[in-house]
Amino acid sequence: MTSSALPGLSRLNASDAPTAAGLLHEVCASAAWGAAVAAGRPYADAESLYAASDAATAALTPADLDEAMAGHPPIGRPKAGDATSSREQAGMAGASDALKAEMLELNLRYQDRFGHVFLICATGLSGEQMLAAVKERIGNTPERERETVREQLGRINRIRLRRLAEGE
Repeated sequence: MTSSALPGLSRLNASDAPTAAGLLHEVCASAAWGAAVAAGRPYADAESLYAASDAATAALTPADLDEAMAGHPPIGRPKAGDATSSREQAGMAGASDALKAEMLELNLRYQDRFGHVFLICATGLSGEQMLAAVKERIGNTPERERETVREQLGRINRIRLRRLAEGE
């Protein structure tokens, strides 16, 4: 779809720098990612925007990646009043108390091991799938996990950019 067919993309393209930065910060908390994506405007279509996002995500330094992860709440504990994190983590909403307790325990172990929140593209995943993922990934080396986090962040950014581009 062209920019004109996507009201949110047209808005992003036409926004002044501070407004664009704010819109992009809602997608990803990394200032470097936001600056890189904003610098590519105007985007002719959503695919061009996604490609810019992918390139910006790949270029994140370790500090930039930390900044991006700091914008994500732990799985099972979406930010109060944050419709985005609640929607993305909807698979945990109906989870049993036992599963939620185990997820909390594993989140804390993961954070102790890697020094950051367990980041997963939770959209469409059940609580059981997220729990299985943290169990699997907690055994990763720190280097492997950083790359997994980068890949997951890229997936999250694309989903959020799609919603932005479509004007949701």
